[in-house]
Amino acid sequence: MSQRDARAYAEWVGSRLPSEAEWEFASRGGLEQQPFPWGAVREPDGTVRMNTFPGDFPDGPTGPVGTVPAASFAPNAYGLYNTTGNVWEWTSGVFGGSDGRPVLRGGSYMCHASYCRRYRTSARTAVTADTTLGHTGFRLALDAG
Repeated sequence: MSQRDARAYAEWVGSRLPSEAEWEFASRGGLEQQPFPWGAVREPDGTVRMNTFPGDFPDGPTGPVGTVPAASFAPNAYGLYNTTGNVWEWTSGVFGGSDGRPVLRGGSYMCHASYCRRYRTSARTAVTADTTLGHTGFRLALDAG
């Protein structure tokens, strides 16, 4: 799913991609200054709360590797699922100093503690708008009114 594809779909249904600020506000679920939508600890009480690479990256997966259905983990306080892990999500933001490349947020199932740790509410990366990857997706934003 490229950003161009996501934008085309959003326009087709009368919506849009969220800005980076909107995406992060929604991802945090009302929490501030916390790395995850549920707080400060990645796996509180040993409970897995997001879809990231299971086991030792990249050679020792201990479970399935790939996307999971939305309700596989508990939602955040705003009722949103998978705002960290699972798939990087396209935004309408542009990465500074990157020749206008659009921003992806939230990390994916390819992220792991020993590899990139980009599965936090503040995580961001950029690729070209026509890049398609198996671990990217999007959610839509609607204007009030």
